[in-house]
Amino acid sequence: MYTSIIKTGICSFGMSGKLFHAPFIDAHPGYELSAIVERNNNDSKEKYPDARLYRSVEELCADKDLQLIVVNTPSHLHFEQAKLVLQAGKNMVIEKPFAVTVKEAEELTELAERNNLFLSVYQNRRYDGDYRAVKEVLQQGLLGEVREAEIRYDRYRPSFGGKQHKEGNMPGAGNIYDLSPHLVDQAIQLFGFPNALFADLIKMRDDVAVPDYFELLFYYDRLRVRLKATVIARESTYAYTIQGMKGTFLQQRSDMQEQQLLAGTNPSLESWCPGPSSPDGLLHTEINGEVVRRETTSSPGNYMGYYDDVYKALTGQGPNPVPAADGIKNMRIIEAALESVKEGRIIQLN
Repeated sequence: MYTSIIKTGICSFGMSGKLFHAPFIDAHPGYELSAIVERNNNDSKEKYPDARLYRSVEELCADKDLQLIVVNTPSHLHFEQAKLVLQAGKNMVIEKPFAVTVKEAEELTELAERNNLFLSVYQNRRYDGDYRAVKEVLQQGLLGEVREAEIRYDRYRPSFGGKQHKEGNMPGAGNIYDLSPHLVDQAIQLFGFPNALFADLIKMRDDVAVPDYFELLFYYDRLRVRLKATVIARESTYAYTIQGMKGTFLQQRSDMQEQQLLAGTNPSLESWCPGPSSPDGLLHTEINGEVVRRETTSSPGNYMGYYDDVYKALTGQGPNPVPAADGIKNMRIIEAALESVKEGRIIQLN
């Protein structure tokens, strides 16, 4: 299956590069971590001494050996740096949000298609164990017809975290760009693209420049889906609440991959991250005429699945796991949410 090696470069060696990209590319048998950009430091040389060290994305793009480049820089740089990658003839993985505007995302998509290049949006949360538990319950039809759902991403960060590109007055800053792409992507994967939406964005902390709370309400024909994120949840609740005509499923945000990666655990194609030590879900429904109420425990997720799916796509063994069209849908939702807040009304999408 892994007969060819894809030589890969990473545009940044900050947190995302150190945790979510380099370890997986390095551990996967179908990739070679060939080059890394660090503008000022040499941190990558300690763990990846064989990877070439560049000081700019321009230098990285000029490396003729590279076949795939990961654009994992701050959101406001995505468009210009993704253009450099595509203009250099390289296949690309780009982090969420795809870009800052729909127009930028569409231009990058057209550029990739025109040059017959692969473009995939990095949506690692599709490979979380907790999300997959929800997806499995829905695929099995255990709740009957779903009428209401809520997906939350709660954090407790009551003061400015220090990253201007995430919380400062910059394009692509704020949780509507940082966290909503995860929730929006999952909602669309589970329930399809909504007919309309209403949004509420506010700034809860005094020391940040942009909204750090959002609530999005998706309208479907006979379904309502609510997406929420806050930074002042000292005590969190269930991350997923799914209500169907036959029953309810509650699921905690319990995936441990990020914590394991922070602790230095090396990922692999096989299961490498422990699952929850206790039940993290609750299923209350009717199965074969009998009412069932039981605790559930999700299986471990594996972000390596994303890079394995990218490898299969690049080698003709499978589809693009997150095509550019999915990223454009995400950007459409963000722009509609901003319009909804500005005008105080429901925005029609279809």
